[in-house]
Amino acid sequence: MGNSASQGVAAPSVSAAQPLTTASAATASGEKPKCKACCACPETKRARDACIVENGEENCLALIEAHKKCMRDAGFNI
Repeated sequence: MGNSASQGVAAPSVSAAQPLTTASAATASGEKPKCKACCACPETKRARDACIVENGEENCLALIEAHKKCMRDAGFNI
């Protein structure tokens, strides 16, 4: 009886794994970040932060998205 319950639990896990985003799919496949989030993508982070300080967040959306892309490419689920 315990075995049939265990098998019943496995089916929802498979269906729950299907709607993963590409970033979480890369992470789920075993690709792990090579460094901490604070140390990843220093160039895009610096440009993004400087733009936000000088111009405000709403005027730096392209740099924010570029940094997010860099973080995803580095293996972070953002």
